[in-house]
Amino acid sequence: MSLDPGADLVTLLRSVVDVESVSGNEGQLADLVEELLRGQEHLDVTRDGDCVVARTRLGRAQRVVIAGHLDTVPVAGNLPSSLEQTPAGVVIHGRGTVDMKGGVAVALKLACELTQPRFDVTWVFYDHEEVDASLNGLGRFARKFPEQLSADFAILMEPTSAQVEGGCQGTIRVRIPVKGKAAHSARAWMGHNAIHGLGEVLGRLAAYEPRRIEVDGLEYREGLNAVRIGGGVAGNVVPPEAWVEVNYRFAPDKTIDQALSHLGEVFDGYQLEATDLSPAARPGLDTPLAREFITAVGGKALPKYGWTDVSRFAELGIPAVNYGPGDSCLAHRDDEHCPAGHLTSCADGLRRWLTSEGLPGDAVAR
Repeated sequence: MSLDPGADLVTLLRSVVDVESVSGNEGQLADLVEELLRGQEHLDVTRDGDCVVARTRLGRAQRVVIAGHLDTVPVAGNLPSSLEQTPAGVVIHGRGTVDMKGGVAVALKLACELTQPRFDVTWVFYDHEEVDASLNGLGRFARKFPEQLSADFAILMEPTSAQVEGGCQGTIRVRIPVKGKAAHSARAWMGHNAIHGLGEVLGRLAAYEPRRIEVDGLEYREGLNAVRIGGGVAGNVVPPEAWVEVNYRFAPDKTIDQALSHLGEVFDGYQLEATDLSPAARPGLDTPLAREFITAVGGKALPKYGWTDVSRFAELGIPAVNYGPGDSCLAHRDDEHCPAGHLTSCADGLRRWLTSEGLPGDAVAR
């Protein structure tokens, strides 16, 4: 089997989707991507684990990164891919069509097609995005080969319904423990119920009013929610310990430390045990490359609700946006599907931007 860059986008996407690549099993797809890219004379290819990076070396004044991950969440009876003809056009069904093999297919098509883009381009196809952040292939590659990711701008082809979404929310998870005292439930007055002690924490969460915060012209909606809860020993024991895990999605006006400080204020008097810390990323829409990219794809920028790897680019000092086919609300669902029109729209937008084709003269970087 091989991937055919000459195939239409629907066929190419189905070829990529039908190679099962649940996180940790990206090897076969990475092999096919590497084989395809090594066959392109205008690209220099590096592979690290199951991360494949291809770079042009045209001596352009600016370099951009276009990235997408190869892995998916577990299959749920939604492979192989299938097609549906709807009144709005063809739709491709299957695991990964949205998150995010639609973006991968578009990137592979253009990486092979555009031999003389007006920027130097670094194409990144990486592993382990859907699992623990410590395993993330993009993060690993950045630590080992930071010079290969140096760029002026980056596009992460996460699903955005073919619209630009700027930056991303940060996310923090903390566990809040509550101590009590064990006793037989028939003599409950001799103990102290830790689960009951969670009532105050849950009350603060119920009363919390999430904020809407504007950053670089985009409005981000924050969220603070209990996501897991635990405690108890047996059906006849007053529980001596209990805990609740809280997830804070915060706007990119805050650093991790500032977000943690805010949680400390909300839960004053309680111990907070951080279990996950991922920084937010500012939109970066004030850069010339970002502005002309938005012009090229023919739309306005929206905020990204959720965390994406644009945060990793932000940490490297590279302004980045999200832009890809598929509705992010369908990601990870059993009925995951992507309209063919999204593939075409994203490919056309990126092609215009990377070649200046159809761009107004004053939109092209000087």
